[in-house]
Amino acid sequence: MPSRQKKVVFSFGGALSFAAVLLVAAAMGTRCWVKASVLCQTGAQLVNATGSELDKFMGTVSYGLFHGQRLKQCGLGGRPLSFSFFPDLVDVMPASLHVTVIFFCAVLILFSSICCAFFMFNSFGNPYETLHGPLGLYLWNMISCLCSCMVLILYAAEVKLHRLSETIANYKEGSFVYKTRSEKFDRSFWLIFLVFLVHCLNILLIRLAGVQFPFQGAKESDTTTGAADLMY
Repeated sequence: MPSRQKKVVFSFGGALSFAAVLLVAAAMGTRCWVKASVLCQTGAQLVNATGSELDKFMGTVSYGLFHGQRLKQCGLGGRPLSFSFFPDLVDVMPASLHVTVIFFCAVLILFSSICCAFFMFNSFGNPYETLHGPLGLYLWNMISCLCSCMVLILYAAEVKLHRLSETIANYKEGSFVYKTRSEKFDRSFWLIFLVFLVHCLNILLIRLAGVQFPFQGAKESDTTTGAADLMY
């Protein structure tokens, strides 16, 4: 059975992993990943709007992984409109990249759940296999870190390289052209970064519990064996 110190550390790690699962699930269901302001360029050019007059032609776009909302203004008041990525925007967005982001979010939830389960198993059980034991926790947390990094990188590439906000703003707009004026990642995007930090913290907790990093003990053993062989 693990010592009391390991029980406390692993229980805390399990709680953090469970919180990570909730954070990713909550982030996937919101439309707070990106928030952008868009200018109705066509309307502004028609009246030669400048300075504060441009505010009458500024709209907003906010969206997540599955749905969002846009507010368009072309001098005649706002026009709010909700939309869904599937099936509304499949033909105009990088669908394969977007699906890949969702896939890695799902994998992140899966491995964060595995981390939580095995943290608790190591706290109150007696693991007898490498992948079940403390060394296996390194693997599950490292995979979770990798998945969270992939979500952040791929989604940022989708938004910035493919100009996703501008594509959404111009969706089914034949006579007006919209340009992105400002764009920022919203709180749900940064929740994924927080999940990445949580799993990094879990790796430190495992080390604080006295568990060596994988293969470290094997390398030390090989070094000792090699030194002993040289003596004979």
